Amino acid sequence: MKAIVFDFDGTLLDTETLAFEVVRTIFEEHGQELALARWALGIGTVGGPYDPYADLEQLIGRPLDHKLMRARYEADLTEKADQAELRAGVKEWLEEARRLGLSIGLASSSTREWIERHLRSKGIREYFETIRTSDDVERVKPDPALYRLAVADLGVKPAEAVAVEDSLHGLTAAKKAGMHAIAVPNAVTRQMDFLGADADLLIDSLADQPLEQLLEKLALKSID
Repeated sequence: MKAIVFDFDGTLLDTETLAFEVVRTIFEEHGQELALARWALGIGTVGGPYDPYADLEQLIGRPLDHKLMRARYEADLTEKADQAELRAGVKEWLEEARRLGLSIGLASSSTREWIERHLRSKGIREYFETIRTSDDVERVKPDPALYRLAVADLGVKPAEAVAVEDSLHGLTAAKKAGMHAIAVPNAVTRQMDFLGADADLLIDSLADQPLEQLLEKLALKSID
């Protein structure tokens, strides 16, 4: 393996769980419950099949100011994300990837502004040789464009790179791009069927095993 490409939201920083908490609070303020199974339909992509504001409107039977609600959501999520810590094992994996001589990239369906803000504030921007975001493509994950751009930037073939993902949309994008994929779900994606979606490896946390050990497992799977 010559390169590793990380997803950001939910993988390096668990903004996916934070986002669910923010929208769940909005639902509760209107006397409704946000179903995790429905919310999960939009995890890892933008403009996906689930619109929480339209769902809430249907539940309460009256129109809502979507612009106002999105502004509230973005403000609350940003505040929570600013205060959140990186997921366990992230810095250790980045250091290990560097020690192993791997090229390191990032591919995210979020905006570059969002990604740069948090990479810098969490002190890990320096690790990434390339960053590809929604600003760079017409279609985000599950389309493979983001991953294809990232591996091209790193000068490797897709089969020589592994993606690290927390969502099915992200996993699908990586596999369509021809990459290996390690799934590391968070609290809101843990119920997803990653192995059924062709994840090469499934782990609970980056802190569970050293990166080198997992790369050895990937190599053995490739031989099989």
